[in-house]
Formats: sequence, C-alpha cells, structure tokens
Amino acid sequence: MNTPNLTNKYALVTGGSRGIGRATCIELARMGYNVLINYLNNGEAAVETARAVNETGRIAECLKFDISEEEEVENVLGGWIRSNPDCVIEVLVNNAGLRRDNLFVWINKKEWKSVFNTNVDGFYHVSRQVLRTMLKQRYGRIVNVVSMAGLVGPQGQTHYAASKAALIGATKSLSKEVGKRNVTVNSVAPGYIRTEMIADIDEDSRAKSIPVKRFGEPEEVASLIGFLCSDKASFITGETLNIDGGGAII
Repeated sequence: MNTPNLTNKYALVTGGSRGIGRATCIELARMGYNVLINYLNNGEAAVETARAVNETGRIAECLKFDISEEEEVENVLGGWIRSNPDCVIEVLVNNAGLRRDNLFVWINKKEWKSVFNTNVDGFYHVSRQVLRTMLKQRYGRIVNVVSMAGLVGPQGQTHYAASKAALIGATKSLSKEVGKRNVTVNSVAPGYIRTEMIADIDEDSRAKSIPVKRFGEPEEVASLIGFLCSDKASFITGETLNIDGGGAII
C-alpha cells in the first residue's frame, strides 16, 4: 500500500510504549506518520517501539513525561513543539490511562485523584498543547482511548468508570467545537484486550461472557484507531466506538 508524503507530519500517542499504545504507534507509522511515543516508566519498551516504527521507514521519537503533570507536559511536549516549528502534530491518540480497582468505600482521596489526574487531566494537558495547531492548520484527528467501563460501570471501578465516562462526554463536546475546522474527535471503548493492564484478569473464565469467546488483541484496537485517523473517517466525529467482541459482561 502506498503511503502519503507526510515527511513533517507527526502522530503523538500517549502511553505509546506498550499494549494498545505500541500497536497504535506501529499502525500510524504504516499509514505514513512519524510518531512521538510518550512514556513514563518503561524507557526500554519505548525504545523497542521506536525501533518497530523505524522499521516502517518512519521517524520515531520518545518523549518522557507524566501526562497528569501540567508543567511536565508544557516543558517536554511544549518544548518539542517549539523546537520543531516546521513539524506538525496532525494526530493525537490519548491512550495513557490508570486503573486502580477498589470498592468505593475503600477508595481514599489520593487514589481517587490519581485516577482522575491521569485519565481526565492528562487529556486536558496534552490536547491543549496540540489543538491550536490543528485548528490553525484546519486539520486534525484526536482519538481518546476510553473503556467499556465508562459505559457499563462495573463494580470495583467507580473512579475508573467515572473518569472514562468523563472522557466520553468531553469527546462529544469538543467535537462540536472543532468540527468546522476539519478536526475530528472520537473515542474507542475497548473491552477485554490482551494487554498488561488486564493481566490480573482470568481470561479463560471471562472469555465465556464474550460472544466471540476470546479477548481482543491490541492490533485490532489499533486498526480501528487508524481508521478514525484517516481521511476515510472524515465524516465521523463525536462518536464512541465499542470494540468488545460483541458486548462482554464486565
């Protein structure tokens, strides 16, 4: 497949070193984008993802910053943008997230805030860094990786479900603000996807509740994200697309 000439155009994927983020980095590189790989803790995995991106013939850069910390985002991501005036971040995938399962009565304030700081404030911090350029360029794609938890509200995940539901609402509102500038904003809501985030879940027992009788793969989610970032999806915005094997009972 021929890829477009995107020599100065980049896609930014938060939490891009592993799982859905890694698969998305590779998918977007195959579409022709250079990729900024955000990570926080696992630099080795980020470098490995960068190698996979390079193998497609595209440029990869690893950016270490905590999306929950506004000053860090400003210094690292904002610094990259200022240092690369000829480059444009055309695609943003807000993938990084934090899950801390606990019954509501046992969730302390620190735990509650940590989930919201990453899942909601992180969206705010990162999106604001890239959105103005998208609006100026009159083109952009933002995809927020949410969760089926934000739609069905599983027990033991009140803070996680609430934070993902907030992102779904933000997706709808922001899409209405920026659509006239040819910027689309959508969400994907994965169910059980075989990643480290759900490594503690018994796949054999949970898969029985999924109509297709299996967990999904990160590459399947990445393919959906890639479609939403393409021109083929230019008439889709403000939507949350489920990718859950037919409606698992979470």
